[in-house]
Amino acid sequence: MNKIISRLLSTSSFPVIPVMTNPGIELVNKRVIDAVSDGEVHFQAIMALRERFPQLIASTTIMDLSLEAEAFGANILFEPNEVPTVSGRLFDSNNDVRNLIIPSIDSGRIPEYLKANMLASTALDIPLFGGCIGPFTLASRLYDMTEIMMAMFIDPETIKELLEKCTEFILSYCREIKRCGSAGVVFAEPAAGLLSNDDCQTFSSNYISKIVNEIQDDDFVIILHNCGNNGQCTDAMISTGAAALHFGNSIDMEKVLDKVPVDIAVMGNIDPVGVVKMGTPEYVREMVESLRKIAKGHSNFILSTGCDVPPNVPFENIEAFFSAIQ
Repeated sequence: MNKIISRLLSTSSFPVIPVMTNPGIELVNKRVIDAVSDGEVHFQAIMALRERFPQLIASTTIMDLSLEAEAFGANILFEPNEVPTVSGRLFDSNNDVRNLIIPSIDSGRIPEYLKANMLASTALDIPLFGGCIGPFTLASRLYDMTEIMMAMFIDPETIKELLEKCTEFILSYCREIKRCGSAGVVFAEPAAGLLSNDDCQTFSSNYISKIVNEIQDDDFVIILHNCGNNGQCTDAMISTGAAALHFGNSIDMEKVLDKVPVDIAVMGNIDPVGVVKMGTPEYVREMVESLRKIAKGHSNFILSTGCDVPPNVPFENIEAFFSAIQ
């Protein structure tokens, strides 16, 4: 098992790493748009969370699924207190894919995210995991989700060409995250959860494996997040070689823990909206305790949220999340 994951698993009898940055933005009295546009604000939010919740054994950057698409030239919608979203599709024809130029890592807001990674990984006393979109999810944002699902069967070679370009850019970005001193990266690949296991293998996992093989080592970990997986493509996730697999709240964690080899960490899957944001502190503790019982006896389990914790979550619920562990 990866050294970093082994160390995190040994920190307590029930380690916990929520994917959580947005509450830190509120702690420093800033808006989401400030943090996703300014690496200094992003860094301050990460540090504020570390100070407020000393139980954290690792920190994460913001899960922003628009960042890499913006670097390619996609139109992005910004709201003051919402994570940015992609608007429309980038391509009008398959020729646009063939003519697509892979952007530099100086494009868009990428430098600000690298700045946040650099500052936080230097200042924190715990590991920092950067964030990056997965290749299929990036391709679906550039091509359009409905269109790419049809094109996979009508013109799969064009989609594979697009995926190669997305993978090359993501790999360049992850190299820089690693150079910043981060301990790893959370790969957000939720769109692949819409695929069958075979299609997930062909159009997602094969490309992720290329990245894993190049940059994952004892001191840098890939955490593959797929909150769209309902259980049908877990085998494809395992095949990537990622040291940790992160699952959403829609999956049966008992079945996942029985399937995933013990040398791969399993992370998840408390609902960040229905439980952490909308629930009461008592309900949060109840759900955490339920998951503890399911995970009992599995030495490779790390409790986490099923996805990124959204803005405006009651802090008493986050406190309940941690207190349930203690």
